[in-house]
Amino acid sequence: MQNESMLNLPNMHRQPLGFFPTPLIELTRLSKTLDGPKIYMKRDDNTGLALGGNKTRKLEFIIGDALAQGADTIVTAGAAQSNHCRQTAAAAASLGLECHLVLGGQEPEHVQGNLLLDKIFGCHIHWAGSNRKGEDIPNIVAQLKEEGRNPYVVPYGGSSELGAFAFVEAFKELESQRQNINVSFTHIVFASSSGGTQAGLMLGNKIFNSPYQIVGINIDKGETDKVPFDQYIVSLANSTAKLMGETHRFSATDLVLNSDYIGEGYGVIGSLENKAIAMTAQTEGILLDPVYTGRAMGGLLDMIRTGKIKKTDSVLFWHTGGAPALFAYSNDLEVAQSGSQSV
Repeated sequence: MQNESMLNLPNMHRQPLGFFPTPLIELTRLSKTLDGPKIYMKRDDNTGLALGGNKTRKLEFIIGDALAQGADTIVTAGAAQSNHCRQTAAAAASLGLECHLVLGGQEPEHVQGNLLLDKIFGCHIHWAGSNRKGEDIPNIVAQLKEEGRNPYVVPYGGSSELGAFAFVEAFKELESQRQNINVSFTHIVFASSSGGTQAGLMLGNKIFNSPYQIVGINIDKGETDKVPFDQYIVSLANSTAKLMGETHRFSATDLVLNSDYIGEGYGVIGSLENKAIAMTAQTEGILLDPVYTGRAMGGLLDMIRTGKIKKTDSVLFWHTGGAPALFAYSNDLEVAQSGSQSV
């Protein structure tokens, strides 16, 4: 195992925001329902910040960098029900920083889910129509500077070298837990949307010389800065490795990004997500969200049923959080309409 001190980089500023390590558990009832394989879950829905989520890990390093640069205002972007924006708003509130969120779409008549929490945290919300990935941020930053503010832009989804580095640290955390309970995995499966989680886990897998297949379930049809998403992840993994002084270099052949489950697109809930949410809730008492983890778990369940993941395998599902969005998508959840749903 990599020497832990090699991950403690000089000039890296970390602002504590969450509760770590997050639990590593076995989903015994879900595995039994499926007749194998063994399924484990990394509970990043329990990070603690604003009802939890994996973005807390990234924000510890990104907000740490913002504070080191003397920022007094945080600016970021996302969809109306963005988990990243919710946790960013909470982090800013906890540190006395002004927060501006640039959200796609128009302000809804009824405020619920993550958007309700954004408002409770007291952030400033800018509605951006079709621009849900921060296209309007430069104009807002310019205005804030004119007002005498010192804004810091948190990248979309927290996916930068600092955000990816957070998931190298997360991989180190996982390895310690795994060794303590003497288990191993064939696959690590998770929702992949802005790229930082997957880039960091790929790099962690290399640094710690682990044999796992890192499988991102693609959530979104979109591109990042007009670069195809798969190319962006590989580029981010390489630039993060360079930041860390690591010699690892990735190519497209190192990336496993499964785009079979995008369906009708980002945030469009279908049978795949509905069945995964119901099955996980009714076998394990664990809530998935309709946009990210519901789709990723749906992909995992389908890969098991179709034999792409064998009954003899041992899979880790990385729960990235997002349960508050369930309330905003209640009209799309079959179980909410029927009152029950068989697993």
